[in-house]
Amino acid sequence: MSGLLLYIRDRDERMLLYLVTRRPAPLVTLMRAVTHLGDAAVTIGLVLVMLLSGVADIVSAGWLAAFTLVSSHALVQLLKRTIARPRPELPVGAALAAAPDQFSFPSGHSASSLSVALGAGGLLGDPLAGAAIVVAAVVGLSRCYLGVHYPGDVVSGWVLALTGFLLARLLGF
Repeated sequence: MSGLLLYIRDRDERMLLYLVTRRPAPLVTLMRAVTHLGDAAVTIGLVLVMLLSGVADIVSAGWLAAFTLVSSHALVQLLKRTIARPRPELPVGAALAAAPDQFSFPSGHSASSLSVALGAGGLLGDPLAGAAIVVAAVVGLSRCYLGVHYPGDVVSGWVLALTGFLLARLLGF
């Protein structure tokens, strides 16, 4: 592994350990709830509701969200299987959620929640679109807070969502 990759991995591990050893306990219940907004059932469900709404603007936003979600998820799965970075190894009791699979990089929850927020953003208008993006950001942060992802995994998931969104816009969605 190159010196740069070792440096990045070391910083990623240190940031996560710093977070999980100093996280405020009152946020545990909130973070456990918020993290599920990135679950496949929720994100796919939101996209299906938009696509089946019958309202032209909502359906159009649904197609944008669907393409963004599918393309970012395809990239997430390709990278997860190729890189195969193990989940964080934390002290006993430090992980507060069950990991959905064995690989950490990149965060699928981060990518999926931001994919739907970006896809629906144009439909929602400025204040609500901003709120949707903030919620997606909190979903990503919850993955670190709960100890199932490194910060770099989350940032990478966000980059993949943005990549899927920009590709969708380039293709005319």
